[in-house]
Amino acid sequence: MKRLLYILICGICVASCGIYSFSGTSIQPDVNTIAINFFEYKAQTVNPTLSNDLTEAIRKRFRQMTRLEQVELDGDLDITGEITGYSVSAAAITADEVAAQNRLTVTVRVTFTNRKHPEDSFESESFSAYADYDSTNSLDAVESTLCIEIIDKIVEDIFNATVAQW
Repeated sequence: MKRLLYILICGICVASCGIYSFSGTSIQPDVNTIAINFFEYKAQTVNPTLSNDLTEAIRKRFRQMTRLEQVELDGDLDITGEITGYSVSAAAITADEVAAQNRLTVTVRVTFTNRKHPEDSFESESFSAYADYDSTNSLDAVESTLCIEIIDKIVEDIFNATVAQW
């Protein structure tokens, strides 16, 4: 009986706190809306779908993992960003000095504004993720799969930095 009462009290305390959730977010109770702006593509190497794919993945994460209403302008929270880097480099070199694996790296610059709690805001923070692929494959053959993997990593990092505050 005491154990049941203890569990009940702990559950009420966690639920009543209001800023923590089981999804890992720490959103203040007075924060209700978020504006996630389109991520402009400013990298030199062109990937025509990356801006849209990244923007939609961020919006989907916030829809699924928070209670925030998404608005077009002037949200309590505001995320703005741009893709600043999209590059391929050698990741592993063989004894013959030939690339055995290549690495696709995407870099994004993000500004996060919290209008209700400005101390949580940050400006121009850089997020980067990569995925490796066998050099016997062309980038065209593996690019869409690699981009999905990279977008997932970047979205997780942006989510954690903005509302999970890890």
